[in-house]
Amino acid sequence: MGNINILICDDESDIVSALEIYLASEGYSVRKAYNGAQAVECVKAHGDVSLVIMDVMMPVMDGIQAASRIRETSNVPIIFLSAKSEDTDKILGLNIGGDDYITKPFNPVEVVARVRSQLRRYMTLGGTQKKEGTLSIGGIELDDGAKRVCVDGNEVTLTPTEYDILRHLMNNPGRVFSSKELYSSIWGEPGYGAENTVAVHIRHIREKIEIDPAEPEYLKVVWGQGYKIERGAAK
Repeated sequence: MGNINILICDDESDIVSALEIYLASEGYSVRKAYNGAQAVECVKAHGDVSLVIMDVMMPVMDGIQAASRIRETSNVPIIFLSAKSEDTDKILGLNIGGDDYITKPFNPVEVVARVRSQLRRYMTLGGTQKKEGTLSIGGIELDDGAKRVCVDGNEVTLTPTEYDILRHLMNNPGRVFSSKELYSSIWGEPGYGAENTVAVHIRHIREKIEIDPAEPEYLKVVWGQGYKIERGAAK
């Protein structure tokens, strides 16, 4: 795994060093940054960064601003670290394209597990594990061999997490999945308290595949039960 480069960005050097030790012991290569501006520059300068672990509160440029800049050019998975546990802070990070969120203080073993999970999805989306098959519902076409999603013939860019959610729903048209079920299926972890996390990703998917996200024709919410892709949605 030495060719898998992970960028760790935190203004607390002790946290960067601790995470570097754990990730290096797993065979990952580590790049380091200590504010958001350095993180943006690192991703821009080094096209081989496969995942970013980034603190939210940092000097010069905070993690939210940095992630927004990174998302302009890259779909690399971003895992946020923050001492804050409020849902609003978590949702803010997910809103600008974050894939996961870990609250400080954290168990480094948990961070490594989250890194593995995100890298699996990213490498699959990047095409290292090709799969046959195309899913089509209405104007949405998901080519799981090429890892591409087109809506009415126009390609849309999804993060690895968004892609996995959409593929899961399209593989089961008409079936309603609760937030807990979706979280367990996509993140591979128990979905307790996952409603806000899933809702943010669903909203992002809608913004990319729906003509009017407020009145979706594909990705529907079934109040009190969960989400589904409408079977045979009309264009």
